[in-house]
Amino acid sequence: MTPQRAIRCSVLRGGTSKGLYFHARDLPSERETRDAVLMAAMGAPDLREIDGMGGAHPLTSKVAVVQVSKRDDADVDYLFLQVWPDRPEVTDNQNCGNLLAGVGPFAIEEGLVSASHGTTDVRIWMENTQSLAVARIETPAGQVRYDGLAHIDGVPGTHAPIPIEFLDVAGSTCGALLPTGHVDDVLEGVHVTCVDNGMPVVCLRASDVGLSGYEEPSEIESNDDVKAQVEKIRLAAGLVMNLGDVSNATVPKMSLLAPAQHGGTVSTRTFIPHRVHEAIGVFGAVSVATACLLPDSVANEIAGRPRADGEVTLDIEHPSGYFSVTLTVRSDNGVFHVERAALLRTARLLMRGDVFVPASLWEDS
Repeated sequence: MTPQRAIRCSVLRGGTSKGLYFHARDLPSERETRDAVLMAAMGAPDLREIDGMGGAHPLTSKVAVVQVSKRDDADVDYLFLQVWPDRPEVTDNQNCGNLLAGVGPFAIEEGLVSASHGTTDVRIWMENTQSLAVARIETPAGQVRYDGLAHIDGVPGTHAPIPIEFLDVAGSTCGALLPTGHVDDVLEGVHVTCVDNGMPVVCLRASDVGLSGYEEPSEIESNDDVKAQVEKIRLAAGLVMNLGDVSNATVPKMSLLAPAQHGGTVSTRTFIPHRVHEAIGVFGAVSVATACLLPDSVANEIAGRPRADGEVTLDIEHPSGYFSVTLTVRSDNGVFHVERAALLRTARLLMRGDVFVPASLWEDS
């Protein structure tokens, strides 16, 4: 008989993603062993992830690693890890704002943060981007509430609202809000805007790659010519966004833009980076919204040049609805600044217990 090793974890839906949430202390400290354990837990690499907990899609093959923070300005530290269904790889070179929505509830459920009566603010240090977020969790009677009236597109039903505020995420990956120093660059013959407000994103007109921008994700994924052109632009963008060779990286994301169809600010179709998102990622939406406010950017023109002063709420349309982002911006002598970004997510605890992996992967020293 081959023994297995049990590892405590919880499964939560965070925003429009789903993943396994672990205490950092319950995982191997050595990275190579940790990654092997997480791939086994998810059943990767395998497109169906049939031998693990993964959902056969990047959006449902995610991991959050949480621990009490040693920082004075944070309650917990959160490390996001992407486990890829199609290859033996675990990456930490991006953040995930959807799984972030489940960090607060997990921290309270697991006793890492003490709940208040009414609401509990959980200060979360995001290790991937070295930045801070504050999530407000409803905790009537000192317990996490999951039911409520908040709806987010891409998730059925309604749940308790989780407002999240981001502090100082501009340039957190690339070093600057505008990594190239320009609002408009030409890459591979296509006008683009490269922006990093929590997630490196390249915005371009869908029409410039032969699309309307309103196609279903599956239709875009089946178009090999479009995928090849978008990837060629993405590789060129990596070099000018201070990211280097991004052939095997998850960033930058590519967001194909078109005029809004349903009263929003702009319509999006987003590569993540090789699949097309059924919605849009949290930080991806924040970066696209930011681009919409940047004067003379590709996104600004498509969005109809919305007001870019003070607090502005933008509805970013995506294949399954829209995502509202609230930004507080100002301009000093022509220099654009983002002071605050806020948005609404929901989360739900789905299960807690042990996930089992082959004991041979992690033998005690």
